[in-house]
Amino acid sequence: MGLADLGREGTAPNTPLTPRPSVGWGDLFLRRANDTLRRQIDRWPLWRPVAFGTGAALYFRPAEPSSVLLVTGLCVVVAVGAGFTAKLNAARAATIGLILTAFGLGGYLVADLRTRIVDAPVIPDRLGSVHIIGNVVDIRAASAQRRRLLISPVTIGDLSAAVLPARIRIVTQQASEIEPGDRIAFSAILNPPAGPSSVGGYDFARDAFFERIGAVGAAVGPVLRLGAAETPIADRIEILINRWRWSLASRLTSDLHRWTSVSDDAAGLAAAVTTSHEAWLSQSAEDALRGSGLAHMLAIAGLHTAAITGFIYWALRWGVAAWPALALRAPGKVIAAIGGLATVIAYLALSGAHPPARRAAITAGIAFLAMILGRRAFSLHSLSVAALVVLALEPECVVQPGFQMSFCATGALIALAEARPHNTSTSRDVPLVFRALQRVFDSLVGLAVVATVAGMATAPFAAQHFNQVTLYGTPANLLADFVASAILMPSIAAAVVGESLNIHHMVMAPVYWTIAAAAEGVIGIGKLFSGLPSAQIRVSSAPEEALALSFAGLIFAILWKGKLRWIGVVAALAVFVWPRQPSPIAWINANGDNAAHVSQGRAYTLRADRHPFALESFAQHRGLATGPAPEAADCGRDFCIDPTGVSPRIGLWFTRRHPGAETLRKLCETDILIFKAHASLTVVECPRPLVLTSELFRRYGAVELYAQAGGWRLDWVGPHRGQRPWTRPPPQSY
Repeated sequence: MGLADLGREGTAPNTPLTPRPSVGWGDLFLRRANDTLRRQIDRWPLWRPVAFGTGAALYFRPAEPSSVLLVTGLCVVVAVGAGFTAKLNAARAATIGLILTAFGLGGYLVADLRTRIVDAPVIPDRLGSVHIIGNVVDIRAASAQRRRLLISPVTIGDLSAAVLPARIRIVTQQASEIEPGDRIAFSAILNPPAGPSSVGGYDFARDAFFERIGAVGAAVGPVLRLGAAETPIADRIEILINRWRWSLASRLTSDLHRWTSVSDDAAGLAAAVTTSHEAWLSQSAEDALRGSGLAHMLAIAGLHTAAITGFIYWALRWGVAAWPALALRAPGKVIAAIGGLATVIAYLALSGAHPPARRAAITAGIAFLAMILGRRAFSLHSLSVAALVVLALEPECVVQPGFQMSFCATGALIALAEARPHNTSTSRDVPLVFRALQRVFDSLVGLAVVATVAGMATAPFAAQHFNQVTLYGTPANLLADFVASAILMPSIAAAVVGESLNIHHMVMAPVYWTIAAAAEGVIGIGKLFSGLPSAQIRVSSAPEEALALSFAGLIFAILWKGKLRWIGVVAALAVFVWPRQPSPIAWINANGDNAAHVSQGRAYTLRADRHPFALESFAQHRGLATGPAPEAADCGRDFCIDPTGVSPRIGLWFTRRHPGAETLRKLCETDILIFKAHASLTVVECPRPLVLTSELFRRYGAVELYAQAGGWRLDWVGPHRGQRPWTRPPPQSY
């Protein structure tokens, strides 16, 4: 048989055929798994911030951290091992695994270093009303009626300089003329930053620790201005920037009211998205924005930074292109990117450089640097670099909702852009009108997809941290984000330039009208969607394991390339489907001077005027509504007792002196008695109730009560927080 006969029907070569070995299911699975990993291995740099953040997250666990020397030694050993495996041409997967392990250990060490750097004194407990002299660093509005002052204290009562907090935060209604940079004197009732109101709830004390805030409180009486503050150079720069921000916000709202018929809320929103000051925004407007899923409008972050810097970038890009002499001699893209980077820095200062603004600035800054260097600006690689920089500077943000939501939303959008086909051009044979309509349609579909994907990527964190699901969040964001990005923020940029250069108001009037119309539109969208039936659904927080699984699932879905990423999408639903434990039947706050009973999805408080934020925080975490008790409690100046028929019946004695005989008799008829007097009660004096003392609340914080056979189980918040620098009981003042 010749070569011509090979393949001819009815013929066969003389050489015997070797039978193909059969491949089992196990071997086939291993081959496919190996092929899949080989396709992913080039994307390993994207996992560096994941490893770094995992190490930082392990540091912030309630458990006592491991020895720094031990972790440092492990990090060095792993890094050296990674170098050896790379030089010996060992398996690439082993080298990558060691490198990522080194990043994880590095995240742990950086978190420990950051904690040691920011550690600052906290005021003693039970300090009472003290006279304070301090320098106003910034003004942060608590509401339209009250001012929240961030102060660098000079003196606090009789406390020595060695134990003064670095910063204190005071709420006052008497500081309308005070500005950043003023030295003031006032009296205030101070408390240490409060811990969580419920197990697993929001820990304000941890956030205050990393902001170096060692006391919070309320001013009592007038606030006196003593003159200009005398501060170190670093504080002086911060104060000068904050003074400029406050002045600019005041002038902007004043000019808007002077030249337009804008409402107070719309003017307040314009000031908020410009400088982060919410002093001119009413509580009802804030509630409407939050209830419609537009709370991100109030915190300067990615949306605002992208809109402002994008406007400046394209304005410079088109300006260079419109100047032929310059366009032929200079790279327009680089010039525009430099202008965008400068805008990032300026807007960061103007916004007050709060954590969300800092994260957005780092992300945008890296994107513009990539443009300057001729690299791809918007990619998962640039996002991973930005995340790594943010985590290296502020590792505590890995456990904060702002970081989790912003980077997951941005990563989901970039992953979507990489996965979708890019060929969207329309044939030239199609008439111009239809081509224009097609582009408009594609843009609208794109905006809808972006709003949907971003909403889905942030939904697990909104449900876990803010305990609400907004049913109409996607359409509300679709409309409001378009108005803010295309109209409001570019107009704000023009207004800031005009206000800073003192351009005549007649020239700026069209800009003010545009800002007013756009801000009114955003406020109107918020009120419209928040007023719809079932606009918000309250949900209780899931266990921390569910949040970790959802977070990991989203990261896997974003970084993995291929069909397996759908496993991550399914895992991201863990927060919604994870079983919740039953709600407690009662709650007592960390000060031991207020309590609430839980019934039919509502928390009924004994004293509605005492620490409402703590009650709302507890109720929010448990997915409960709040309200006054159906039957009024028996409350006096020093005590409060549940009505009969309530179980468990709680009594509160919240002063240090001993009660009289009749009051003591009524208190001892309760089931649980919170007794804060100096003298302790004996079993003979009060045999019936379980007595909880001030020392228990000072050490362990708030407590939740659960029914069990024969009584109640008390679940204190303190043991769940562990022994960490921000959980230390404050020093006691006698």
